[in-house]
Amino acid sequence: MGGASSYIAMLSIAGFLGAAWTASKVSRLLGISSIVLEIVVGVALGPRGFGIVSPVYTVCETKRVDNCGGPEDLDERIEKGLPLGATLGHIASIGVCHASDYEHHGHEDHSMGGNGLFNMSIDYVGGATPAVSEGDHGEHGEHGEHGTEHTEHGEHSSGSHGDSHGAGHRRLSGGHYSSYKECLIKECQHDVDENCGSFPDFFTLIGHAGVGLMIFESGMHFDFEKAQVVGPPAVAVAILGTILPLVVGTLLTVLFGRPLMPDGIAAGTALAPTSVGIALRLLGEAGVLQENFGQAIITAAFVDDILSLVLFNVLFSLGGTFDAFKTIFAPLIGIGFMGFACVLAVKFWPKFLRDYLLARVPAKAEGAKISAQDEALFLFMFALLFIYATITHFLGTHLWGCFIAGMSFACLDPPHHAHHVWVKQTKRWTSWMIRIFFTGTVAFSIPLQQLLSIDAFWKGSIMGIFACIGTKVICAFFMGKPKWVIGWAMVGRAEFAYLIAQMALSSGMMDEGTFSVVIWALLYATVFAPFVFRFLLNRYVASEGLGEGAAGTGFSDSDSSIYEENNKHEIRKDQDLEGIDVAGAIKSKATEYGQSSPGGDEKALDAKAVRNLDENKGKGGLLCCLFFKKVVVN
Repeated sequence: MGGASSYIAMLSIAGFLGAAWTASKVSRLLGISSIVLEIVVGVALGPRGFGIVSPVYTVCETKRVDNCGGPEDLDERIEKGLPLGATLGHIASIGVCHASDYEHHGHEDHSMGGNGLFNMSIDYVGGATPAVSEGDHGEHGEHGEHGTEHTEHGEHSSGSHGDSHGAGHRRLSGGHYSSYKECLIKECQHDVDENCGSFPDFFTLIGHAGVGLMIFESGMHFDFEKAQVVGPPAVAVAILGTILPLVVGTLLTVLFGRPLMPDGIAAGTALAPTSVGIALRLLGEAGVLQENFGQAIITAAFVDDILSLVLFNVLFSLGGTFDAFKTIFAPLIGIGFMGFACVLAVKFWPKFLRDYLLARVPAKAEGAKISAQDEALFLFMFALLFIYATITHFLGTHLWGCFIAGMSFACLDPPHHAHHVWVKQTKRWTSWMIRIFFTGTVAFSIPLQQLLSIDAFWKGSIMGIFACIGTKVICAFFMGKPKWVIGWAMVGRAEFAYLIAQMALSSGMMDEGTFSVVIWALLYATVFAPFVFRFLLNRYVASEGLGEGAAGTGFSDSDSSIYEENNKHEIRKDQDLEGIDVAGAIKSKATEYGQSSPGGDEKALDAKAVRNLDENKGKGGLLCCLFFKKVVVN
């Protein structure tokens, strides 16, 4: 009857997205982070669970088409010099594996890597361990006898043996494969991972795009003036909060039996980033965001993100043979570029946009929902985002450029207007992209059987308690009375941490077992951090007589919507002023929190004065707003 139709595919995707949306809403009702249920839904309905969505959309094409396991008689084909099939034949033809390298090694090679905890050799490249039997390790001599036959079949060149072999055999370290067969399989997996990284499946592509937008939005909230006040201690907190999880996570990974490079470093890097979202929301609800310890938390979290981006950049520059430019010079150039971009953000962009670009944009007709100046600003945001992301892409990772681009709009006049313009246009996109990131990108990568194993659980519990939570809690030990509040504020994890783990897996820098352990560790921080931080924050606020009362749950769908509550009041006011250019009317005037626009002379009011001001303006707020609108229009 129906014939060929894409309706079933559409129905399955709609059902999957509906389940993801439901998980987000149920999380709010239960008072838990939406990340947890979104990952659960993704694992249950994904390709390793019930498989409600076709693998065409959930598994990258290269992984579906290429067969790195080779034909069933692979051993015999290698021994006789027969064709190895399309996939492994291609790997043999590009010259990264040479049978002659295994001619005379015999059993001696088995001791080369050693079995110590800090063994620097790697026994895999791809994300999954290939099915290579123990017996294969003794076949070096047999494979070597047929080295000339492989050459005759054209599957690899007879030249260039020697130093180039070592580089080809170990893209991540200086060790060796144990057999020609293993080299072919592992290099094939590495090739598949590289192709899937460049051309991922649909859900992974959408999820990664969402993380980029979220990081751009986070950069827009960096406060350069506040960073100068609380900068030194906050930077110290950020440095400790980045280094300690890296070191402890790396050591625990090694103790669990994985090599230092790349597994240990990759796992430690995934544990380093802090999520500023939950902390920012709870601080705002408690009315202490402008307190010194609140600003120290926010500044430390942003600096922590910057340091984690640098680590991320260095980590993935180690994904091949050692390259001095990628590993050393590219990060240094990136740091220099970020410093230059910060100077532009403070000194150049505010004046350029206000006096040159936006001032020359013709105004729309009265009553337009969005002004022409805001449209031009939004277009310029995207342009700068793409430019900066492209620059840092060639320096290691585009995410670094996303954050730097966001920082470029942190000082515009009036304060937070650029963020309001961005959120108004992209909030729903970003929320759905981040939801897809957790239910698709992360969840589809999780090996369900290994994640639910006792081994992964107990290792993940240890790593979660000590490396993921404990290291962050103690990073503010020198911050006086609020030290535990600041420490627990740094515990939260969100998109960036999961992204590093997922990309390390897809790049072959972490096997599925280690990935499962890291996911358990991150889930510990994701689940427990909001509850403990809220309790400690409310207790500290009450003891010091600060703020406006107890904070709420602090949970949101994702970091992309963490500023929603803080912006609701501003958005409601703006709804009556759509299409009216109020920038000139409030230029250089104090904002609701008593802060002038950049370059103004007003000083920030304290929290109590702000609360008194809010209470007094409640009765006449509507009349004042109507009067203000009338004055501006006339």
